[in-house]
Amino acid sequence: MRGKFITLEGGEGAGKSTLARGLAEHLRGQGLEVVVTREPGGTSNAEAIRELLVGGEVNRWSPIGEALLLYAAREDHVRTLIEPALEAGKWVISDRFADSTLAYQSAAGGLKRETVEALHQLALDGYQPDLTLVVDLDPKVGLDRTIARGEGATRFELQPSEFHNALRAEFVAIANREPERCAVLDGSLDADSLRSEALKLVSERLVKAI
Repeated sequence: MRGKFITLEGGEGAGKSTLARGLAEHLRGQGLEVVVTREPGGTSNAEAIRELLVGGEVNRWSPIGEALLLYAAREDHVRTLIEPALEAGKWVISDRFADSTLAYQSAAGGLKRETVEALHQLALDGYQPDLTLVVDLDPKVGLDRTIARGEGATRFELQPSEFHNALRAEFVAIANREPERCAVLDGSLDADSLRSEALKLVSERLVKAI
């Protein structure tokens, strides 16, 4: 039986990585094989492209340059990791996927949405997750979380507040446009409560009973 593909989306510091680990732990406890991955990244080629994208000056790349790099990484990610895992019956949880390109490079970066959608069709023939969970959080709270973790700021975290507000609005808009695929979670919840809400959605939409 083919596995399921779950993606987690949202702004910086929304709690996606913690949620991915929590979901994976629970699903593994139910006897499922689970692969946890991220974008950009997940494969050696895609991780190399990630280094080009997250480091350097804020304006190092144009939005179209970023989108092209992201889709080079994403095509490799799907072809060499995600799709083989799903075909083998494993579940895949990815911290970010294509919706992030619509938010970062289109809504916040200025590319036409049609351009990003055309790239997605060209590179991946419209490939979509089975379920996308959007973790919605006030951008300032999320950025404060990243600072508290003591991690070096990425190019994207250094963008102005207008950029992060546009991200938040677009992620919610994507969920509203595609309610059958997407659902919005309250990122201000503590980690255990957020995981519980996410598991309810996974159960209702993908397996009915976990």
